[in-house]
Amino acid sequence: MKRIVIFASGSGTNAENLIEFFHNRDNASVIQVLSNNSHAKVLDRAKKLEVSALSFNKIAFSKNEDVLNILKASAPDLIILAGFLWKIPESIINEFPNKIINIHPALLPKYGGKGMYGKFVHEAVVANHETETGITIHYVNSHYDEGAIIFQAKCEVNRLDTADDVAIKIHDLEMTHFPEVVNKLLNG
Repeated sequence: MKRIVIFASGSGTNAENLIEFFHNRDNASVIQVLSNNSHAKVLDRAKKLEVSALSFNKIAFSKNEDVLNILKASAPDLIILAGFLWKIPESIINEFPNKIINIHPALLPKYGGKGMYGKFVHEAVVANHETETGITIHYVNSHYDEGAIIFQAKCEVNRLDTADDVAIKIHDLEMTHFPEVVNKLLNG
């Protein structure tokens, strides 16, 4: 049985989708959700779905090895960033090479990098009159959104679309594709 740990910072719809997808599967399960936001809704979602949920601060994450030690004890086969906004420390990347993935709400390399997440990405897509956007699932390395691309899915951006319209389309792509891509990674 493969073990999945999810890092998230916000509401946790992607985390919830992954937890539910792998619930009662014989190949993998989400064993833990970790958040840098003690008030994040993702913690409540995880607890309701009977998954261990913990929050941590910047010191535990990047100054000492508390989070790294939690991960070592959990022994995950895959670490998933699902709306997690902090850069992953080198110590964690080095301990789990090619075992950390992220989902980004754009077609990388466009609209990636520090500060490019959620509504900021969608606003930029609309402001630049893009005709398409999408999601990118990629490996995590020491640079924001620069790891090797695993999967991309596209959607059309219409002339009259607002950032909120784009957000809905991206959310639909995430809900559809993210669990399937994770499942293929774990089985491949």
